[in-house]
Amino acid sequence: MPEFDIYRSKGLPAHMIKREHGKCLKYIDFVPDIIEKPDYIGINPNESGNVSIELIKKYKDNVLIGIKLDSDNGYYYVSTMHDVQESKIKRRLNSGRLKIFCVDDLGK
Repeated sequence: MPEFDIYRSKGLPAHMIKREHGKCLKYIDFVPDIIEKPDYIGINPNESGNVSIELIKKYKDNVLIGIKLDSDNGYYYVSTMHDVQESKIKRRLNSGRLKIFCVDDLGK
C-alpha cells in the first residue's frame, strides 16, 4: 500500500475550541499515533462528494480524528478531532460504519 502524508492544520486547535471539542486538545500531539495505530477505522457516510476517513484511538478518552482529501490541492488533512462515547462506537461497529483495526491483518 502506498504511503502518503497527512497534514494537520495550524488552525485545528481553534476549530476544536469553536466546535466545543476542547476536551481533546490534550491529545493533539497524539495525532501521529492515532494515524499509525488506530483501534477503529471507518468512513463517514454523511460526507457528500468527499471521502472522510474516521480513525478512533482509545486512551483515557476515545479520540476520533477525521481525515479528508483536499482534491483541489491533492493532499490529505486532519479535518476534525473530538471524543466519542463508547456507546457510539458500539453502534457504529454494529452498523458496519466502523471496523476494528488490527495491524496483524495487514499482511493477509
